[in-house]
Amino acid sequence: MGREVLSEEQVRFYEDNGYLLLEERVPAEELERLHGEIARFVREARGMTASDERLDLEDSHTPENPRVRRIKLPHKLSPAFAELMRSDWILAPVRDLIGPDLRLHTSKLNMKSAGYGAAVEWHQDWAFYPHTNDDILAVGVILDDMAEENGPLMVFPGSHKGPVYDHHAGGYFAGAVSLAANGLHAGDAATLTGPAGSISLHHVRALHGSAPNRSARDRRMLFYEITSADAFPIQGSMSAFEGLEEYDSRLLCGEGTIRPRLTAVPVRLPQPQPPTVGSIYEIQKAMTARNF
Repeated sequence: MGREVLSEEQVRFYEDNGYLLLEERVPAEELERLHGEIARFVREARGMTASDERLDLEDSHTPENPRVRRIKLPHKLSPAFAELMRSDWILAPVRDLIGPDLRLHTSKLNMKSAGYGAAVEWHQDWAFYPHTNDDILAVGVILDDMAEENGPLMVFPGSHKGPVYDHHAGGYFAGAVSLAANGLHAGDAATLTGPAGSISLHHVRALHGSAPNRSARDRRMLFYEITSADAFPIQGSMSAFEGLEEYDSRLLCGEGTIRPRLTAVPVRLPQPQPPTVGSIYEIQKAMTARNF
């Protein structure tokens, strides 16, 4: 069976580097629809005094001046995000990379608003949710033009083939890696910039992060984290598994299985968990040596 949208060269680039950028994949009218939904959630944040199960607020948020850091599980909150998630704009390149049977792991929309959008420290998604195999990736939908100055996603090329780095601090899982402690240099990371409507795909073991948005332009990015249907979470990870029926309700295309595929991949459990567990922003506050 041939590829749906990716060339062999693009597939090889992803396999070698652990990431891929596809420019202007999502149409402008779809972006406009998503922007309208985001505005609705920002209006919902007006009057809020603390984060809740839907919205994660910036530290600088006030009820009068709402600042949303993350929309949690947007595919459950809005038909627009759910429909995009199941579209071929998203799923066709994923099928080209990890196969026809796909399951949603989670979704999130990170809101790096102009002038104050928070950084995401360097980390590997695999550190949070190791599975029986690593045919897992994150699709990032670039909702605003993304340039060097507004906090783009950065990825260390080839890091998906290397170790699982220590994401602990103070005896607890902190969800972040110290570059200095591991002899890594931020200048070696690739910067994934592109116009609104582009998508990025990065491997679950790829080391990545993003600096604060210090520009006068928003930088909002929607993520769908997707696994091969035969990848099952390892006990002790931060993955939810409420039983097979619920697990298979997250199938995006293809068929499920009760035969997990096991591959020889390195694993560190995200244990012990920190005393206070929240979004990645809250977990990473345990880091004593910040990279950004």
